[in-house]
Amino acid sequence: MTANPPYLLIDIDGVLNPFPGPGGSLPPDYRPHRVDLNGTDVPVWLNPDHGSWITELHSTGLLRPIWATSWQSAAACTIGPRLGLDVYPHIDLGITRQLTRHPNGYLWKRDAVATWAGQAPLVWIDDDFAHPDHEWARQRALNGVPTLLIQPDPYRGLQRAHIDAVRTWALAVTRNARTNGDRDDVAAHAPPLAAAAHTSRGAGSH
Repeated sequence: MTANPPYLLIDIDGVLNPFPGPGGSLPPDYRPHRVDLNGTDVPVWLNPDHGSWITELHSTGLLRPIWATSWQSAAACTIGPRLGLDVYPHIDLGITRQLTRHPNGYLWKRDAVATWAGQAPLVWIDDDFAHPDHEWARQRALNGVPTLLIQPDPYRGLQRAHIDAVRTWALAVTRNARTNGDRDDVAAHAPPLAAAAHTSRGAGSH
């Protein structure tokens, strides 16, 4: 593994907690929970497989999970334990006063994430990316910072195929880092993993 594995940024609503479909329908395998969010009783639907999948990724040492959600610090003490996850840190997204998800044409979280991440490689799972976010990821990767966006369908949530895509990407980043470590002359002239500029969208995502 690399000395500093890429970050795995995880959203909650629309990813681990899907939105109800027509008539309040939800995908199979999700179970109802009620959690205390800043003094408010909030219903959520969670799939226990998600905890196993994320733990599996973390256990490889290929990625460093971190919450990137409007739940902020509450994610680690409300959602995490119900999925059997370790206590992961969160990115401080600031006070969420946005009246729209894309106030500047792109996901409202992105400025805070970009500032926090700096030049660290990352894979970010969120259901609400807009076209400029995918362009941001593409340019970041072309500039030599491996970056991948995974966009699940918010009515289906995180799927096993998304986890497999993350693992494949992380393995490629690790292989590339080892190659560049052994061949510094090549790394100096070729941005690492420029091919990781692609993004992945779940079927039916928006």
